[in-house]
Amino acid sequence: MTQAQQQKGLEGVVIADTRLSKVDGEIGKLTYCGYDIRDLAEHASFEEVVFLLWYNELPTKTQLERFRSTLVKNMSLPVSILDEMKRYPESAHPMAVLRTAVSELGLHDAAAEDNSQDANFRKAMHLTAKIPTIIAAWARIREGKDVIAPRRDLGLAANFVYMLTGEEPIPVEVDAVNVYLVLLADHGTNASTFTSRVVTSTDGDMYSAVTAAIGSLKGPKHGGANEAAMRMFREVKQTGNVEKWFQDEVKGKGRRVMGIGHRVYKAPDPRAVILREHAEALCALKEKKGILEVAEKLDELARADAYFIDRKLYPNVDYYSAIVLDAVGIETDMMTTMFAMSRIAGWTAHIIEQWADNRLIRPRANYIGEMGLPWIPLEERID
Repeated sequence: MTQAQQQKGLEGVVIADTRLSKVDGEIGKLTYCGYDIRDLAEHASFEEVVFLLWYNELPTKTQLERFRSTLVKNMSLPVSILDEMKRYPESAHPMAVLRTAVSELGLHDAAAEDNSQDANFRKAMHLTAKIPTIIAAWARIREGKDVIAPRRDLGLAANFVYMLTGEEPIPVEVDAVNVYLVLLADHGTNASTFTSRVVTSTDGDMYSAVTAAIGSLKGPKHGGANEAAMRMFREVKQTGNVEKWFQDEVKGKGRRVMGIGHRVYKAPDPRAVILREHAEALCALKEKKGILEVAEKLDELARADAYFIDRKLYPNVDYYSAIVLDAVGIETDMMTTMFAMSRIAGWTAHIIEQWADNRLIRPRANYIGEMGLPWIPLEERID
């Protein structure tokens, strides 16, 4: 086997030095800037994690208050973008809507092409603040409801719940959304983050890099896996027999259990472990235990099956995050936009880090085609 074959999909290839996050798949550990994800999930607000990723240190109380205030002040969308969103097809996928709206934000920024460090921090703030508003606005626009403006007295997670529902946020929902945002904020050079760094390496602007990252995240092998997992849970629930579905579909037909398995983790994904706890609390409150019971039973069956055991396949972050988001009231096709709402912190941090020592990312392909073929004149080619 050639080196190129061994590294198909760039597996194991190091493309950058980073101080942002470390994924230790062998022991199931995730670290942001030196801090264990378990500690951050238990204690940190999403705003603290964004600050940590951008500046490589936790904020003081004064810094956090100023940072949160600036984020909230930037959450409102230009009226022209809201007007454009109202003209989007109602059937458009929410990730396509988000991708388009983020690209449009660049049109409204006179300094979009300025790639200085100060300009990039400003754009990072701009994007992190506005993406939750875009997502909440589209959820309401497509249902014919009025768009709700953000409130200055609420943090980012609480503001999102408020803009989505129009009601005073329930603490348990806000906590769940906050934990979700913290857990998915960064994860090494995953596909979408790598995409953002590739675009940046061409000296592309931040709006272009983030728009490309959203396109990468949209796929079901990356961010779209949470949507696929939730649809699978509903399908299994309708059959009324989880074990039979597992035997017929997974063992019999070789169907994949969406949300189980990870390219890096060969031990339980720490994010999934934390989200399962929040899923249990939310489902008990919302009386949605049925879907959770399906997920837990599938998890149990997979953990007892030799195929999954031998390959060290465990639930990943998408598995239980789908349950959490559903319990909060996020429509299934909106779930991947929530992933983007969190990962914008990591994307922008990686873009800023890439600019600090920027070089064009230009991998090579291993050519396996024919060589030396003789030229055949057009009139001699046979149909």
